[in-house]
Amino acid sequence: MLFQLGGPDSLEAVEPFLLNLFLDPDIIPLGPFGLLRRPIAKLISSRRSVPVAEKYAEIGGRSPIGALTERQRVRLVEALSPHIDPVAVTAMRYWHPLTGEAVATLRKAGPLDEIVLLPLYPHYSYATTLSSLKEWRRVYGKHTSGPPERTIDHFYDHLLYIQALVERIGSMLRQFPDSSRIHLIFSAHGLPMSLVEKGDPYPKQVGATVRAVCELGTKQYAGWPRTHLLCYQSRVGPAKWLQPALTETIERLGHEGAREMLVVPAVGDSPLFIGALKDLVLRAVGIEAGSSSASLASVQMSSRTV
Repeated sequence: MLFQLGGPDSLEAVEPFLLNLFLDPDIIPLGPFGLLRRPIAKLISSRRSVPVAEKYAEIGGRSPIGALTERQRVRLVEALSPHIDPVAVTAMRYWHPLTGEAVATLRKAGPLDEIVLLPLYPHYSYATTLSSLKEWRRVYGKHTSGPPERTIDHFYDHLLYIQALVERIGSMLRQFPDSSRIHLIFSAHGLPMSLVEKGDPYPKQVGATVRAVCELGTKQYAGWPRTHLLCYQSRVGPAKWLQPALTETIERLGHEGAREMLVVPAVGDSPLFIGALKDLVLRAVGIEAGSSSASLASVQMSSRTV
């Protein structure tokens, strides 16, 4: 089971997508005011749907996350097939295919030996990983007589994932006359500070990934940027979120005279990234996929309760 956030697949889907998002108590915890969640979510999604739809219209009228995740799913099946007979199903948290649809697809696949739960978020967060796994448990239920489950709840320090990021950045550095002097900006999705204060490990794991990428990048590329920044994007509402914000940082650097910046891109279906996912799955079911596993950073299986 591959878990991902999901995104609207049309402009008409923007408002219901946002409603599903803001109905999630792991995104915006309201505590004793939980009864107000639905009217508040409906109000926010209604107000935000127009400006958000305008942004989606600028990139083709839909989120690319569905197509990108499907490419990752197909590539992962191809990579796993020499070792196991995989059935890979995608469960989106806030838009189709929703977790309920994914569970129905999984049950149609027939008897299974094991189920590997693999959120595609490299960094564990209450708002993403935990939310997706809780929804899985709510929909799938507790089947003590069913196939055993293996949960992989993070891979922020997996060497192949780190290498995929370094390779992606390195391919872009060639576009700069003197890449060592550019501003390298890592942009991670934001998170409300209310979750961080409750112990969410997300910011620490993101910071660890950035450090690992820069350490490896410095060794592999002579022109690796001398300085880097970690910023956060997609802040919603008046509450305090992780700082600094990406857009504000770009504006500040521009005012300070910076003329060249590289915002770290996603890895998509990079062979290295697919290799990381393959290794995670095979290790979860107790299979070593050749000598590559010996060179991997620590890969920890979850002991958290969902």
